[in-house]
Amino acid sequence: MKFLLKLSGLVDALNELVGRTIMWLILVAVILSAGNALARRVFSIGSNALTDMQWYLFSGVFLLGAGYVFLKNGHVRIDFFSGRLTARSRSWIDIVGILVFLAPFCWIIIGMSWPLFFKAWQSGEMSQNAGGLIRWPAYLLLPVGMALLLLQSASELIKRFAFLRGLIPDPLAHGQEEKASSEEKQADSPQSEAC
Repeated sequence: MKFLLKLSGLVDALNELVGRTIMWLILVAVILSAGNALARRVFSIGSNALTDMQWYLFSGVFLLGAGYVFLKNGHVRIDFFSGRLTARSRSWIDIVGILVFLAPFCWIIIGMSWPLFFKAWQSGEMSQNAGGLIRWPAYLLLPVGMALLLLQSASELIKRFAFLRGLIPDPLAHGQEEKASSEEKQADSPQSEAC
């Protein structure tokens, strides 16, 4: 299990690096989007290549960031139910969810999107917009993003099983502690007493 936990740590570090890197893509996408809109409105000039680039950047942020979001436990979770469960029950629900839903979904998307990317790469497929960009980099984002999410799923499985065996603390506890401490701070603030 020690080897698996080290492997999990490497996957976590990879998705942490990817997540911190793509945060800059958001800034680039916003600047590009604003500059493109400004050029179209003020100077009546525009570029389909820049418009395509905006979409590629936004796609990259969401697809490549999926594993990072899972690592940080920022994905959608029904807190109304999971907050009432024990840590062990939450871990078992996560294990079943990963094995039954998430991992098969990632495999299916990778299997369906890889041929699409490969065909576009071989043919040199271009955007339908005049002056647009080649398409294969955008198509590549889908299998790569799903592969990162699948790797993070494996890492989370390892952590859940290690927690159930008593080898590590609850991997989801840090999010609950932060939430509880922020709720306590809000309750202790003078504004809440005035209400």
